Amino acid sequence: MKLAIQNIVCIGAGYVGGPTMAVIADRCPSIQVTVIDRDPARIAAWNSATLPVFEPGLDAVVQRCRGRNLHFLPQDQGLAALQAADAIFIAVNTPTKLVGDGAGKASDLSFVEACARYIAENAAGHTIVIEKSTMPVRAADTIKRILKSNAQGATFDILSNPEFLAEGTAIRDLEKPDRVLIGGERPEAIDALAEVYAQWVEPAAIIRTNLWSAELSKLAANAFLAQRVSSINAISSLCEATEADVDQVAKVIGSDSRIGPKFLKASVGFGGSCFKKDVLSLVYLCEFYGLDAPAAYWQAVLDMNEWQKRRVGLAAAKHAAAYARRIAVLGLAFKKDTNDFRETPAIDICNYLLAAGFHLLLHDYRVDSAAFTRQFSSGPDASLAFAKSPEEAIRGADAVLVLTEWDAYGQLDWVALRATCGQAPAIFDGRNVVNRSAAEKAGFVVRCIGKA
Repeated sequence: MKLAIQNIVCIGAGYVGGPTMAVIADRCPSIQVTVIDRDPARIAAWNSATLPVFEPGLDAVVQRCRGRNLHFLPQDQGLAALQAADAIFIAVNTPTKLVGDGAGKASDLSFVEACARYIAENAAGHTIVIEKSTMPVRAADTIKRILKSNAQGATFDILSNPEFLAEGTAIRDLEKPDRVLIGGERPEAIDALAEVYAQWVEPAAIIRTNLWSAELSKLAANAFLAQRVSSINAISSLCEATEADVDQVAKVIGSDSRIGPKFLKASVGFGGSCFKKDVLSLVYLCEFYGLDAPAAYWQAVLDMNEWQKRRVGLAAAKHAAAYARRIAVLGLAFKKDTNDFRETPAIDICNYLLAAGFHLLLHDYRVDSAAFTRQFSSGPDASLAFAKSPEEAIRGADAVLVLTEWDAYGQLDWVALRATCGQAPAIFDGRNVVNRSAAEKAGFVVRCIGKA
């Protein structure tokens, strides 16, 4: 029997659920899309002029659809929409487990399991349940078991449709995706979801697999990207020791068509909600199946990332310790064009500096200062403050740490800033965004990732 999707519900109004559903509603005006969430404040933000997610282009998409065929409701008001849904996306958090088997590596599926129970108890008729959150391989078995045990006469298909979004370009990634991956067991269910995406995605870009390949492909894709970042960062330290230039080396490597140029930008390290979590999940899965050598390989990707963060923080600490111990930290988001600071290198570096008794002045163009402050476990002699501008943060600093590649940090007036700094200020550029020549002419010592 042919299945059709006319009503969609997404459980989870976060970085994945909100933008994804907004684009589906925008490109499929005949489909009613409802996003529900347990957090009423988050839903209120989605219904306001100030969205809870900063993403270029997102405001315009939401404004076109909201109130027409895109609706944001608290979960306790979304029951009717859920019962009418032909397809329900699960887009909730799958953090790393903190306790129990696999703690510190395995994915915590408690939010996913709660969604499955909620769906089973309230869905009506036949519903396609779609994994949008990143899941470990065989997570669909858990969802199936819950749906079967708790269903009130409803029937279900399970699909895996992982997201492949990069924050800062998520809307572009959704509107013109490299690929849309749909994994499932029944071709009819796969076809139904494929027809939704086919309203704006080329058929050749819609890839069909089995459930387990789809689940593993998401983890593997993020692990491969993280591996590239750690690889070029490993090379960056060797460049500094040998007076090679990491950008020149990366250009040579990237010109090989077998490798390509993307994700070969040396930096202070990767962050964000996915890379560390997904690589840890892959490490755990390898260990679970007795694959010790692959587990060690992927663990080394994470170890390299931690080493890179430590060496950048230590370099700034060594310099500032000889003076007034004041450090300006420019950039808190894990990358530019987002307000997301989950797993950002800035958290670990700032925690280290605070615990060591340094005084920090922080600046970022998008990150909420109160939310970021809650990440710190500062030492007794430490202090921190947030500046309204990079110029304010740098005033009186002995060292300047650049941890996010905001374009504006490459356009600072270093001549004017030098007069406001400490005795012998140094810049530690973790993103290679600073105008090094201008800063050095102004009297700063400049240390760049992968540069002599």
